[in-house]
Amino acid sequence: MTEPVESGPSVVRILLVEDNRLLREGIVAILDQEPDLEVVAIAEDTGAALLRLGEAGPRVVLVDAGLADQDGHCAVECIKKARPLARVVVMDLMPVPEDIVEFVRQGASGFVVKSATVADFVQTVRWVAEGRDVLPPALTGTLLSHLARHAADHPAPRSIGSVRLTKREREVVALVADGNSNKEIAKRLHLSTHTVKSHVRNILEKLALHSRLQLAAVALKADHSGREAE
Repeated sequence: MTEPVESGPSVVRILLVEDNRLLREGIVAILDQEPDLEVVAIAEDTGAALLRLGEAGPRVVLVDAGLADQDGHCAVECIKKARPLARVVVMDLMPVPEDIVEFVRQGASGFVVKSATVADFVQTVRWVAEGRDVLPPALTGTLLSHLARHAADHPAPRSIGSVRLTKREREVVALVADGNSNKEIAKRLHLSTHTVKSHVRNILEKLALHSRLQLAAVALKADHSGREAE
């Protein structure tokens, strides 16, 4: 099956998965006002979302954490398995760190609290589409350390020390762990953004990880272990 063609060179295709009609209509109205964002498909449940993934070819999938038909974590996991390159943004009230950790493990790349301003909501979608991982502002001060502790208790299938990474890939890992975007990494290393994206994709595949947040957690764990060994 041929992949759908983007509506334009800078248009982000979005699949919205939301079972509340009023919220669906409101979100579509907000996003359709943005020239670089387009809601190309809507689904009311996980099953419908999986059917529309192939035909819609979304870059970003917005998923309500409280879908009535299925646990939000399972919905994210199913979407990522069906379309690994899609970037998933979870919409919720105020999720607790433990829930966010689980969403990250299933492959989510961003989170939007439903009390967010329209500007913050739209910016989150753009940032996630660009390759960033976005967390609720109220939790950013503690989440990476929480993820690091979680990674220590539940080790990833592969650790950084057990996988052969090139010197450049290790530089990229360090910069991702520091919270840099692909564009910022490209500038720091004098590379193209496309090259950085390729490095990140290769690193995630080598480590059997799903997102940059997971990579940051594993990198923090490795750095912490290295310091303890000194």
